Amino acid sequence: MKSFDDLFEELTAKAAAGDPTSGTVRELATGVHGVGKKLVEEAAEVWIAAEYESDEELAEEISQLLYHLQVMMIARNIPLEKVYRYL
Repeated sequence: MKSFDDLFEELTAKAAAGDPTSGTVRELATGVHGVGKKLVEEAAEVWIAAEYESDEELAEEISQLLYHLQVMMIARNIPLEKVYRYL
């Protein structure tokens, strides 16, 4: 099981490695606009799952939203510490 911090570290390393077979690297290549579209899609899926699906399905959708949120953070070079200041 990964923590939020562990995932961010993993995704940052994937981005730095630049492996073109990595889904993270491919998403980053779409730029902030592409990542933003994916974030909106995932947020909608979380909402729909909360309304109509099981807790397990909702948890999975939330995990996908968190993943894409972290990809946006990496795309904009926003470290976790900057976000944590506002929590």
